[in-house]
Amino acid sequence: MNAFGDLSMKTEEVLRVELEEFRREHRDLDEAICALQDRGTADQLTLQRLKKKKLWLRDIIARIEDRLYPDIIA
Repeated sequence: MNAFGDLSMKTEEVLRVELEEFRREHRDLDEAICALQDRGTADQLTLQRLKKKKLWLRDIIARIEDRLYPDIIA
């Protein structure tokens, strides 16, 4: 997944679809992390990897949102 470099080449419609997919995956990861922490069955390395992927997704989401909804200061 090289979503960072490809943003300028994608249409707005494609970006909107990808944005929803990334948001869904981010929510799913959040739920998985919470479930593992609540049960106490996950090792720290697994939690760390899931959290890192969640942050990576958040960065992609922010970049897509910036492309779709740029801040225009008048």
